[in-house]
Amino acid sequence: MTARALQTHAHAHGPVADHVSLTYDARILRRKRLVTDHGEPFVVDLPQTTSVDAGHVFVLDDGRQIAVIAADEALMRVTGDLVRLAWHIGNRHAPCAILPDALVVQREKVMRAMLEQLGATVTDVDGPFTPEGGAYGHGRTMGHDHGHSHA
Repeated sequence: MTARALQTHAHAHGPVADHVSLTYDARILRRKRLVTDHGEPFVVDLPQTTSVDAGHVFVLDDGRQIAVIAADEALMRVTGDLVRLAWHIGNRHAPCAILPDALVVQREKVMRAMLEQLGATVTDVDGPFTPEGGAYGHGRTMGHDHGHSHA
């Protein structure tokens, strides 16, 4: 079975037949074989590379809908001087979820060392990762530039 369409739940028609749980990194795709949470394989074949979010629905050739769920993954909850820490995380172009009292980033030892050196308290957590979208409301910062040449 192949999914050639992607919709948000608001635009989906009919019941969801199954779910597919994907990590943040696995939610960027164009053509890929996936397996639903109940073990049914299907192929995603989208017209272009797409950042898929929890709440999107793959529409299979037969009309069935497979909802996307953000899978639990290894993360770090970061507290401290959030503005300063967010600047440093952003300077590394790392995805980051912004909570009222913390930042959340993917668990990675070099990032942890940098944050702790900056005075952050870093706590390991597991959960779904849905970071802030890229600049200008276009999801991830795929193919972005800063208006200057790197040559």
